[in-house]
Amino acid sequence: MNGADPGDGFVEVIAREVEADPGNPALREDFVTLLLERDPGRAAVELDALEALGGDPARVRLLRARLLAARLRASNPPPPAESALSAPTGRPGGPVPTPVDEDRRDGGAAASAWDAERPAVTLADVAGLAEVKRHLDTVFLAPLRNPELAAAFGQKPGGSLLMYGPPGCGKTFIARAIAGDLGASFIHVTLADLLSKWIGESEKAVQSVFRNARAAAPCVIFFDEFDALGGRRTSGGGGSQSMRMLVTQLLEELDGVAGVNDGVYFLAATNRPWDIDSALRRPGRIDKTVLVLPPDATARAAIVRGVLEGRPADGVDAVAVAAVTEGLSGADLTHLTTTVLQQAMIESMDRGELVPVTTDAVLAAVGGVTPSTTSWFDQVAPVLEYGVDDGTFEQLRAYRVRRGMR
Repeated sequence: MNGADPGDGFVEVIAREVEADPGNPALREDFVTLLLERDPGRAAVELDALEALGGDPARVRLLRARLLAARLRASNPPPPAESALSAPTGRPGGPVPTPVDEDRRDGGAAASAWDAERPAVTLADVAGLAEVKRHLDTVFLAPLRNPELAAAFGQKPGGSLLMYGPPGCGKTFIARAIAGDLGASFIHVTLADLLSKWIGESEKAVQSVFRNARAAAPCVIFFDEFDALGGRRTSGGGGSQSMRMLVTQLLEELDGVAGVNDGVYFLAATNRPWDIDSALRRPGRIDKTVLVLPPDATARAAIVRGVLEGRPADGVDAVAVAAVTEGLSGADLTHLTTTVLQQAMIESMDRGELVPVTTDAVLAAVGGVTPSTTSWFDQVAPVLEYGVDDGTFEQLRAYRVRRGMR
């Protein structure tokens, strides 16, 4: 059958719509879904853009898992039915080598491809969060910005940091900003990127992450949802053995970061720091932490302005909205503002004329939003009261005292 795929024309139509409305996360999510089967490479770029826009973290994680599956299908198409297993490899009709086969022929690590990007954002682009940025500078960035002074005290260029706090509060954005501050490449790793049904493949994937980071140094490796990757090896379950092996491989690589891999920075983010294996938190490994809390008033106003930028809005007072949304995460605020935009769009269609978003409309919608951070503070309360604290929760305890939390 000759001729171009008619679906390609539709892809380009949607691409033009995204280009005309680049800040629309729903439209970009639809575009990613459309690209997954047709162009996984382009889907990866659009997915990064969706995440940078503040797309729903759960949806982004799901799309990343689907992207991984699409890439595996693209690299390992099914062999022809006739005598596929018996035909010699490399001949017509023979089985197509899998990534594992290629890895074994090369005698090296897994054939995973990790794209190291160069983030354009820096911490100066992170609105508000003065306390978070001050703590980051104190415990992590200051020595890296003064390499000569650090060298005089025996400190090597590199390091590791664990960011923790409620979901949806911008830990991924901050990680990108840190890489931008350092002028470093950035590799984003999720659970879906590493797990495999084949024994040993997950460990090879971890090796390949660090190998690519060394090649791209200076480079920041960012492990998202780190409790899922670096969970306690004593926990039960059918997958406990594979998780123990994965944590052991992480330990080996982290020791390498501390010892010989200059210019490789390891960042991790989690909502559940109490579930991370204690060996990973040992001094010399991931021994620095920073608490990323719900956005302050300055950051909340900036988020509202960012979502409304370029949209039909009648002088919305972002400061007034920020004043009544304390405790909401960045994801909560994005959802709130997007919902009001959708309501205005529906009203505009009903009236047959443009109805802009107003301050009153946003304030009226605030009452219908329950902060997603509340459940996280409920979860962490018994950990603070009954758990063993190695100093990780010092910032959190101080925050709870300031907020009058029990």
